[in-house]
Amino acid sequence: MKPLKINYLFIGVVTLLLALAMWPTLQWRGDNNTQLQKIKQRGVLNVATLNVTPYYYQSSTGIDGLDYELAKLFAEYIGVKLNIETEHNVSSLFTQLESGETDMLAAGLIFNPDRMKNLNVGPAYYSVSQQLVYRQNTPKPQSLANIKGRLTVVAGAASISTLHQLKKSKYPNLSWDATPSDSPVDLLKQVADGKLDYTIADSVTIAMIQRVYPNLAVAFDITEEEPVMWYVRKTEDNSLDAAMLNFFNQINEDGSLAKLEEKYLGHVGEFDYVDTQTFLNAIENTLPNLNPLFEKYAKGIDWRLAAAIAYQESHWNPTATSATGVRGIMMLTRSTADSLGVTDRLDPEQSIRGGLIYLEQLMEKIPDSVSEEEKIWFALIAYNMGYAHMLDARSLTAQQGGNPDSWVDVKKRLTMLTQKQYYSKTRYGYARGYQAYQFVENIRRYQLSLEGYLQEKDRQLAKAQQTTEQEVELGKSYPAIKPNQFQVKQPIPQEQN
Repeated sequence: MKPLKINYLFIGVVTLLLALAMWPTLQWRGDNNTQLQKIKQRGVLNVATLNVTPYYYQSSTGIDGLDYELAKLFAEYIGVKLNIETEHNVSSLFTQLESGETDMLAAGLIFNPDRMKNLNVGPAYYSVSQQLVYRQNTPKPQSLANIKGRLTVVAGAASISTLHQLKKSKYPNLSWDATPSDSPVDLLKQVADGKLDYTIADSVTIAMIQRVYPNLAVAFDITEEEPVMWYVRKTEDNSLDAAMLNFFNQINEDGSLAKLEEKYLGHVGEFDYVDTQTFLNAIENTLPNLNPLFEKYAKGIDWRLAAAIAYQESHWNPTATSATGVRGIMMLTRSTADSLGVTDRLDPEQSIRGGLIYLEQLMEKIPDSVSEEEKIWFALIAYNMGYAHMLDARSLTAQQGGNPDSWVDVKKRLTMLTQKQYYSKTRYGYARGYQAYQFVENIRRYQLSLEGYLQEKDRQLAKAQQTTEQEVELGKSYPAIKPNQFQVKQPIPQEQN
């Protein structure tokens, strides 16, 4: 999996071209009969999305997701409440929009020119590539010309248009099945389970699902990077389009867009099959014994994040010891352990309690100018390479015109602390900045895998429970026949002459 790139120049160019194309018809403040004014009079913005990570999903703290948060900000921007409804597949999304049952689609949808007859799009807010996916340990296709098996895609997705173009221009024998009832995630799971041979999905969705289904593999890119956009109905006034342009321009300038993209997309680019599979095995076999301790002592952070931190430190090995003398599940130094009252660093409970208390202390020292949800990342940098070097990273960020309170800006400067031309300008000098950078990125990926694993287990449990309830109801309607309740009379044998 190649690293995800947020191409802000690309996004800016697409936004500018969109604005120029719409400029003659832009109006959204004066007319009381525009699409936007109707929404404002109603007091509610209706948005449809897919219940798929990272766009919209149920997390341990409630509803989360990139499109969910952006839609909330947009509703606030135009002064209305947000009503967001989830659909199961792409076809249903566009049916809802074209029928007028929703005002807007916000679901990580790729720009599709075939949709532009009746619809408009908002500015691009990131970009993805479409990729062909197959199952690990099966032959890897080198191109669409030599796939062996059936290719199944989501009906209504942008990949359909891409396949038609490729069939016409390059692969005349190319064929595929289009399913109207499944979501992209459904098809990816079916490929992982061996029920489908291939599917096509966007690079972000694939990167997310690989954290729980690591046997999914990317064969190759079908397209170059393509813009992801919101969709709205095409109207004469284009007032909603104009509001979106202004909104995205504002959040791009004030850094809100970069912050949200860092939160949801900044750590999904790299994928290691062996490491992910090893982690999932540890979740099944090791975590159940430690889980109660993480839940007990994780106060200021979610216990799943605490578990991810501990795994990055020691792979949940209570007797882990490094060459520098740090030991235990949370890899505490002797001096830190002594200051926290930890008498036995190899005792799992003492180590977890001490490590999380220490992390809380670091979070309390982070300046209040840093947002509460980002303090944890600054604290983890301090946990890994020292509080003083974390301050140097903030200072270097400010020197270069970045925002020292923004994680997306500071993390870019971490690796510079290993280069003399940069660390010579800091107070505390050289630091293992690259290691600290990887430390936090790995933790975020482990957290993503753990949350996805637990969500999938919950879905499987709910599905099994539903099946059991249906079987019980069926049993009530059709009671089991008791043995010998009905006896078949045997024919009377005829006498032989």
